[in-house]
Amino acid sequence: MPHTLNIVGAGHLGRVLGRLFAASGAFAVQDVLTRSAASAADAVGFIGAGRAVGELAGLRRADAVMLAVGDDQIEAVCAALANAGMLGGALVFHCSGAKSSAALQAAAARGALTASVHPVRSFADPEGVARDFAGTFCGIEGDARALALLEPPLALIGARLVPLDAAAKTVYHAASVMASNYLVTLMDAALRAYQAAGIPEQVARELARPLATETLENVFRLGARPSLMGPIARGDVATVARQQAALDGWDAPTGELYRALAVATTRLARRDR
Repeated sequence: MPHTLNIVGAGHLGRVLGRLFAASGAFAVQDVLTRSAASAADAVGFIGAGRAVGELAGLRRADAVMLAVGDDQIEAVCAALANAGMLGGALVFHCSGAKSSAALQAAAARGALTASVHPVRSFADPEGVARDFAGTFCGIEGDARALALLEPPLALIGARLVPLDAAAKTVYHAASVMASNYLVTLMDAALRAYQAAGIPEQVARELARPLATETLENVFRLGARPSLMGPIARGDVATVARQQAALDGWDAPTGELYRALAVATTRLARRDR
């Protein structure tokens, strides 16, 4: 029989992993606890397994506990579960990319085996992620015994495991933010600048698409430095200065963003020379 799993916090990420664990037989989803009985019932409906629980007192002990709560709630929720005697001897893991398994110290102090698992995906579309999760990279770190227990279930759902240095977990998460969230911010600045030049928004998107996608493909194929093109790469300081002045005059915040990126891009252009 698969190990039983309690899920605490079942937003997009928690319910996707819950569905995958249940469907694959990696875990037998037992209890699902969220902020309300209604949201827990909704999560159980998505997962297709488990019992909805609206309060801590309703949880039964399980072999494993997944904390899929917000980053700022992990320590408090873990401490509450530990104080209630729910974690002794269990496998306990959270799904934060920003915090290490050290956030589960209250569980470890009660004899639990602790770890963290962070799927490197956007969970904006839970149905879509659940459908094509196989091959998703997951950053993992924690107690060696916990990882030994976690790796087989994660393999069953198609995760590609990437061991992390727990001490650098926040830097790792910042990398994910820059590769996703900040990339969106940068593209927004470019699209607004196109529109300031009189190009309609939809046309601006199509104009930017080949530049953005081909550049990213080059970075993933060749690396960052060989993919760098444009005025800074060729040493055209005058063009950069004109662009800076134009952006400062058009939109000061975008000018500040351009200035910071120009400094970083100049460093990149000089790398390995």
